[in-house]
Amino acid sequence: MAEAEGISSASPTEEMNDAGNLMDFLDEPFPDVGTYEDFHTIDWLREKSRDTDRHRKITSKSKESIWEFIKSLLDAWSGWLVMLLIGLLSGTLAGVIDLAVDWMTDLKEGVCLSALWYSHEQCCWTSNETTFADRDKCPQWQKWAELMTGYTEGAGVYLLNYFLYVLWALFFSFLAVSLVRVFAPYACGSGIPEVQKTKLICDPGAQKQSVSYYFPLKTLWRSFFAALVAAFTLRSINPFGNNRLVLFYVEYHTPWYMAELVPFILLGVFGGLWGTLFIRCNIAWCRRRKTTRLGKYPVLEVIVVTGITAVLAFPNPYTRRSTSELISELFNDCGSLESSQLCDYINNPNMSRPVDDIPDRPAGPGVYSALWQLALALVFKIVITIFTFGMKIPSGLFIPSMAVGAIAGRIVGIAVEQMAYHHHDWIIFKNWCRPGADCVTPGLYAMVGAAACLGGVTRMTVSLVVIMFELTGGLEYIVPLMAAAVTSKWVADAFGKEGIYEAHIQLNGYPYLDQDEFTHRTLATDVMRPRRNEPPLALLTQDSTTVEDVETLIKDTDYNGFPVVVSHESERLIGFVQRRDLILAIKSARQKQDGVVSNSVVHFTEDAPQIPASNPQPLKLRRILNLSPFTVTDHTPMETVVDIFRKLGLRQCLVTRSGRLLGIITKKDVLRHMAQMMNQDPESIMFN
Repeated sequence: MAEAEGISSASPTEEMNDAGNLMDFLDEPFPDVGTYEDFHTIDWLREKSRDTDRHRKITSKSKESIWEFIKSLLDAWSGWLVMLLIGLLSGTLAGVIDLAVDWMTDLKEGVCLSALWYSHEQCCWTSNETTFADRDKCPQWQKWAELMTGYTEGAGVYLLNYFLYVLWALFFSFLAVSLVRVFAPYACGSGIPEVQKTKLICDPGAQKQSVSYYFPLKTLWRSFFAALVAAFTLRSINPFGNNRLVLFYVEYHTPWYMAELVPFILLGVFGGLWGTLFIRCNIAWCRRRKTTRLGKYPVLEVIVVTGITAVLAFPNPYTRRSTSELISELFNDCGSLESSQLCDYINNPNMSRPVDDIPDRPAGPGVYSALWQLALALVFKIVITIFTFGMKIPSGLFIPSMAVGAIAGRIVGIAVEQMAYHHHDWIIFKNWCRPGADCVTPGLYAMVGAAACLGGVTRMTVSLVVIMFELTGGLEYIVPLMAAAVTSKWVADAFGKEGIYEAHIQLNGYPYLDQDEFTHRTLATDVMRPRRNEPPLALLTQDSTTVEDVETLIKDTDYNGFPVVVSHESERLIGFVQRRDLILAIKSARQKQDGVVSNSVVHFTEDAPQIPASNPQPLKLRRILNLSPFTVTDHTPMETVVDIFRKLGLRQCLVTRSGRLLGIITKKDVLRHMAQMMNQDPESIMFN
């Protein structure tokens, strides 16, 4: 009868030994334990503790045998090997992206007949029919209308090229938004607010978590090594065709003069005003997107905005091309071989100067035509950038902001250049701009304007100047860049302290602790939960909670983890267990062991008690228990608590008194309390 019912006939002692063996088996690591769910940040304290334990075990085993010593060496170098592979892949991917972007941009206008994968510039590199005057024209490259109809001019040709340009733009945008929506929802938007401040969140229904401030020195060195490998790899690929690693390499032949600081500062003022206008308008539009039906149709929004952009961009040659190409042309200095409209100056036929020492000259009709087109392009870029930033496609803000500033800067640069040429006897020009001299470099003004507008939007200063060095290689122009960056920040800060990324963090309700000092005299007991008239804290006991109780607790709550106490009566704190680890551990135990049922007792103790044979097999989960959770007392000043959360990157800390658990403080609780101290409604600024 006992055998028929599946009951073992072994003695009670043997049964208890079997239970002990079962728990020893379940004490092995579970699959995916210690990993993180989507939209959750890393618990740095926990990871540092786990890494220290792992390293300690490897070090102790390395003395046992030669093989263990070799394994320890492999473990020590594994991080550097991973960085090497990351650097190689990153550099290769960057080069491929640069080449693909040029090809896909030119594909909207035409195709290379000699090699379909060549961009317009690459196609004409190998042509023998190109000249310095028409370097972008070669028989191998044909526009779509010319390829289809055989004609190169006429209204029909223009309209056909116009239609195909819009069609290609719609196709590329639909492809981008579809890939984001189906395969890579984390790739939407800029990514900087999410990467720098929180984890990337594109699902409005997902739970928003926490921020990391912990950046160990070991990670810094390894990141530097990965960047070095990536730079060498990118240099080998040479995607820009100029043996340079920077995107907008510049090489000016004229120094800047002190008097030019005045227009540089004015460009900084423009950048600050543009940054303020953009932030307010973009946040208003994004808020409308989140609170209206528009946000429910991201694909339709992308298609509509792309269609409007393409229709308005095609007639203007400065908006038709890619933004990177536009910025590169605006940054360039005009030489004798340049064929751009911006370099259509009236030359003196008697001039016999070196190529790199061309004096200032009167502007020709091409320059004046380009100024009108640039003015229209400036208005277009200002308006369209407001609506495009924040859509559900991988779209950043650096290049669009730089384009706005570069256009404004080039216009100002040409204006100053012509004033210096026609009025060189003015007192402001007399000391440094003699007739026949190369006094003003309009490309430098474009670079300064780009830095000013980028600084006005992001409120960066030092890092902005470094970024401009990386993009242009213009290290000798540090003072103009610093003057424009600082001015743009001062002007923008006069209208509001938040940059665009901080504004989007607040708009999306990301739990981010800024670096402002907390000066209020409150204690941890004023912030911790549970508060009065609130349900008691969700707890687990060390040896009296069943599997069913744990599963019910997980089902009825959405907390990230649970404190473990000795008993409900004493509430003496033992440790803290993560929600994800509990789910995975119970799931693994149910799949691998028949003895684990809903009535099985969950043990977080080191030694398992002796269990009678009639009882269900217990489940030992000591391994997933964090025995050293961060704790504060109820009388700890909140100033200290806030500082701890910032510097250690905590997700939560427990509040105790004499070892007895009183409550818990999460990062969201800290943010709510800080908002209340500033007389703000916490629910109106968080978790929108």
